[in-house]
Amino acid sequence: MAELFADLIGQPTAVALMGAALEQQRLAAAYLLTGPEGVGRRLGALRFLEGVLAGPEGATALRRRLSQGNHPDLLWLEPTYSHQGRLVPASQAMAEGVSKRSLPQIRLEQIRSVGPFLARRAVAGPRPVVVIEAVELMAEGAANGLLKTLEEPGSGLLLLLSAAPERLLSTIRSRCQQIPFRPLAPAAMAEVLALQAGAVDPSGAPDTAEGPEAPDPPELLELAAGAPGALLEHRRQWRGLPSGLAERLGNLAADPLEAMALARDLSEALDLDQQLWLLNWWQLCLWRRQPQLAPQQRLERLRGQLRGFVQPRLAWEVALLELSGVIG
Repeated sequence: MAELFADLIGQPTAVALMGAALEQQRLAAAYLLTGPEGVGRRLGALRFLEGVLAGPEGATALRRRLSQGNHPDLLWLEPTYSHQGRLVPASQAMAEGVSKRSLPQIRLEQIRSVGPFLARRAVAGPRPVVVIEAVELMAEGAANGLLKTLEEPGSGLLLLLSAAPERLLSTIRSRCQQIPFRPLAPAAMAEVLALQAGAVDPSGAPDTAEGPEAPDPPELLELAAGAPGALLEHRRQWRGLPSGLAERLGNLAADPLEAMALARDLSEALDLDQQLWLLNWWQLCLWRRQPQLAPQQRLERLRGQLRGFVQPRLAWEVALLELSGVIG
């Protein structure tokens, strides 16, 4: 089992639990893989499935089929956007030109496919398996539907991946065996980054063909909080921001015209996912500069408004005017 999980770095507890289940062939009906974004939950799920579905085909072929999502006994679900009358997985949204003006969800129609899939007869392995990523993004109806499936799981295997398990129904959590994934220690994080993105210098900046890029802003390393995958995502978000936008936000002055213009530019230039990411960055910057509770509470209210489908430009305008001191 050590070889199977060799590339899952810095997660000894998760490896021990999954390895023991495979060695003893005592699999639960459902597992809940918990932990922050970017610490290896998805990779852990893939390696665990590799052990579960091992059959006559070679390990290399099985690993490739699982990573491509084309194994006949695997159903892999992720949050989706509703776009032009169909559901587009979040991982394909950019390629298909989906406007991310709302957050993706795990929807009831997706959950309805889980029960029949788990009840079907396996084609190439010992049992059918279903993986649901970001399961905390289920709509209410989907959560109730999943609970019914967990009450009668059949002979299949269900893996739920969640960065926020506290947002799940307690009855869902209680029906799953939990596999905890932790933030990585600095040495383990550096090792993962070196494997994923080439050589990494002490500042955290990756090397490119043209030489080392600019060092990461310190906020990115702090936001990553021991999650190498999260750091890579933070880098992507930071480099995707329009020039000067973050600086304008970080240097917000008591100027109503600038606050209104900034709100316009934020809502027009960034999709909702980018706005929420930039809000995280700004919260950290404000706290480092002035550790006061009131601005943080105001930004949390703004986050709730953006997630709650309040018109983004209006939400930003009011928040920026209040935080700049223009209005009380």
